Amino acid sequence: MNQTASANAEEFGFHKGDLVQEWLWDDDVDDSVRAEIEGLTGEELVDEDYDSDVDGVIIWWRDGDDEDELSDVIVDAYAVLGDDGPLWVLTPKPGRPGAANSSTVQSAAKTAGMNAATPLTVSKDWNGIQLRAFGKGR
Repeated sequence: MNQTASANAEEFGFHKGDLVQEWLWDDDVDDSVRAEIEGLTGEELVDEDYDSDVDGVIIWWRDGDDEDELSDVIVDAYAVLGDDGPLWVLTPKPGRPGAANSSTVQSAAKTAGMNAATPLTVSKDWNGIQLRAFGKGR
């Protein structure tokens, strides 16, 4: 059986006690992914209105949303991300409603000064793409 990141939430790079900020939540998100992250960290996710430093970020993004808006959200999210914590863009998988072309995410990431990793399956319907600031290695 294929293990997904939601079954192994630590693959996101989040740790116990981390405060994870969630951007662009809507009623189509995968609540099992959210629950796994909250279970791992022991903390509830905070929304985009939270204005203190956070330890990690997830952005739910769908095709049809504006690519420039995604770049802006990445920049805004990165601004509150302390110590270069993990930043993920979660998109519907190919063939699902709202599925985004990975090149769109890569382009928006590049505009925001970030590199996009290879997509990772995070649930039945969602992929995750981790972003890193240019010049930041593992």
